[in-house]
Amino acid sequence: MDSDNHQEGVGQGVKISDPPSDNNPPVDTLATSLSLLGNHMFPDLAERNDNSSGTVNQEEPAKSLPSDATAQQSSLNAGSHSNQATHQEDEETTTAECQKDISTQPGDCGGEEAADNDQSDSGEFVVTMLAKAKLEEQGLGVKGRSSPLLEAGTQESLGFVSHRDEDVTAESWRQHRKHVFVLSEAGKPIYSRYGSEEALSSTMGVMMALVSFVQSGDNIIRSVYSEEHSVVFLQKGPLVLVCVSSSRQSEQQLRGELLYVYYQIISMLTQASISRIFEHKKNYDLRRLLAGSEKILDGLLNLVDSDPSFLLAAVHCLPLASSLRDSLSQILQKAITPNLVFSILIAKNQLLTIVQEKTVIEDTRLEPADVHLLLNLIGASSAFQAGEIWTPICLPLFNPDCYFYAYISYLDPPECTVCLLLLSTDKEAFYAVAECKRKIEEAMVAQNALSLIAKAQSYSVSQVGVSDLRHFMYKPFDVPDNYRQLTQFTSPEMEAPYGSEEEKMRLLDLYRYMHSRIHSTSRPLKLIYHVAERETLLAWVTSKFELYTCFSPLVTKACAITVITKLLRWIKKEEDRLFIRYPPKYSTTPNPSKSSRGGKSDQQDSTDNGFLSLL
Repeated sequence: MDSDNHQEGVGQGVKISDPPSDNNPPVDTLATSLSLLGNHMFPDLAERNDNSSGTVNQEEPAKSLPSDATAQQSSLNAGSHSNQATHQEDEETTTAECQKDISTQPGDCGGEEAADNDQSDSGEFVVTMLAKAKLEEQGLGVKGRSSPLLEAGTQESLGFVSHRDEDVTAESWRQHRKHVFVLSEAGKPIYSRYGSEEALSSTMGVMMALVSFVQSGDNIIRSVYSEEHSVVFLQKGPLVLVCVSSSRQSEQQLRGELLYVYYQIISMLTQASISRIFEHKKNYDLRRLLAGSEKILDGLLNLVDSDPSFLLAAVHCLPLASSLRDSLSQILQKAITPNLVFSILIAKNQLLTIVQEKTVIEDTRLEPADVHLLLNLIGASSAFQAGEIWTPICLPLFNPDCYFYAYISYLDPPECTVCLLLLSTDKEAFYAVAECKRKIEEAMVAQNALSLIAKAQSYSVSQVGVSDLRHFMYKPFDVPDNYRQLTQFTSPEMEAPYGSEEEKMRLLDLYRYMHSRIHSTSRPLKLIYHVAERETLLAWVTSKFELYTCFSPLVTKACAITVITKLLRWIKKEEDRLFIRYPPKYSTTPNPSKSSRGGKSDQQDSTDNGFLSLL
């Protein structure tokens, strides 16, 4: 066992992808750019450090421990883990004109060629947030209420005014734990987690100037470090994403969070659409297409901060009796229609069951990140509770260039805790899929399934039956049919002493630290025993599972190992209740994935991506 030590007080630095060369920008010029960025983001800090010079580093600076207490860590070296339009739009077309031209059915594939004539392309990539309730007017989309989308959008937007109108010069803005910025290669602001994009346009311009300056030396800027902040850059196509964080998260973790933000944008517009837009007009303002989507991105970042699903890259299943889960799966299996690809049942923002088309499973599997994006989308707006929603949605890890067509409906109004999500590849299948929902609803009522689901709850760590164990997160690898299985994890409710939001965040930060050490790119570990000020933690990864445990502070290493042995036995006993062990399948068509994975659709379609109208 070796002890793992970290140095306090990391100096300023920039991490780039290639070794320095004669073509690289001079260090003093680079330091000037860094100083300019510091003046924009943290003027007080910049004044204190105006005499310090930036340096170019090849290795990631060491991170200090998330606790001030003396830490004892036992770690076992592991082998290195090898883990990754043109839109013909008239510049004089106004938003109002776009509203008039929008079609009410979503586009079939984001990868389709844009038509040359104005009539065809007028609405292809224009988000129908600019024309709320158009789906309702045509008899597609929302059924039941009168203008529920307008009501939901008006009510929910009020909750986000404080963030959008926040004064970016105020000390409170600089004190936020984590900032996220999205901008185009031309330096056009697209999104900011706090504050308006207009007020931050000069700051984002400096960020883009820094990116371009480093690129001019045949390098890629990856991160900048100061004593109190980490600045991580991610460039994906024409978009640049930047995270400024005062947390102790690793660069790899912060970059993963930026990747989720990118995926969420892709899920709304598709990668092909964004590429074509910026090929046609490099200084295009993408906010025109993403208007109203801020709450989706805000909600995603809030989830990333509070939900360990994103850290573990796994889906959290609601604990459920295996007989009830199997019964729900059989109900979904029997309610099918041609081109139906995924049938997903969600309760309390956790997965109940998922049924998948056989042909699709043979080709690829649904990734946890795509499920996370779907869950975030559903939870981002109460408009989805208004009735039956039919909207295009891109699953970036499945195919970043094309849309599925999602039918979303809650089965238990007005509580709205059980949600049915049906994904089809046929944009004309709304009524056929709605009939599937009717059959599912009837079968669930007949079996009294909704009341049984309502009684299902997460479990307490006390049910494990061992003392000193406060919390754990367990991610299995040895699941049946692992290649096609959706990656899952389980963890109990956070209870005392982690009842407050502050304490929950503190424990998650400790887990993040342990995770960063386990998955370090330079020195990955298999086992870490960490004694913090108020608790003891042990992280362990094997070929069969990944486990993070939290104990009371006086637990010894030997006692922790004994507790983990009992915990693993309990999980093995309860695995049918905690996980979807054998995901059911159905067969609907010989080739259901044609339009979603085959590239361009046979039928060219000029309609728009309509789901932002639901917000």
